Amino acid sequence: MVFLFDGDCAFCSACAAFVEKRIPTRATVLAWQFADLAGLGLTASECDAAVQWVEPTYRASGPAAIAALLRNSRWYWRGVGRVLGWRPVLFVAWPIYDWVSRNRHRMPGGTPACSLPAAQRQRAETTAVTDRT
Repeated sequence: MVFLFDGDCAFCSACAAFVEKRIPTRATVLAWQFADLAGLGLTASECDAAVQWVEPTYRASGPAAIAALLRNSRWYWRGVGRVLGWRPVLFVAWPIYDWVSRNRHRMPGGTPACSLPAAQRQRAETTAVTDRT
């Protein structure tokens, strides 16, 4: 079981650190930039669009991936994951997830780079390094 997040985004990285510290799970929480995406059956654009959950017989993205992560944890988080995974709740959760995703640069721990797609972040970083030299 693998939960993939955007390691270039400070907000996403802070959320992943929260998961690793406070939500006991058997899943591997990993920045997608360090994962074998082809081996997991994913593309960079899929991972850039939303968090991903991958296990041998099930894949999910966005709030459904978060629900899967929570269902595979312990304590009350498992119940939270079950509730989040209900279709009516996911129907409401997707627009919220999309809004947070579009505004993650404004969230606690977010940076202006969080608002850029991965390809533009990489170009901006390359340009910044070139400008410093």
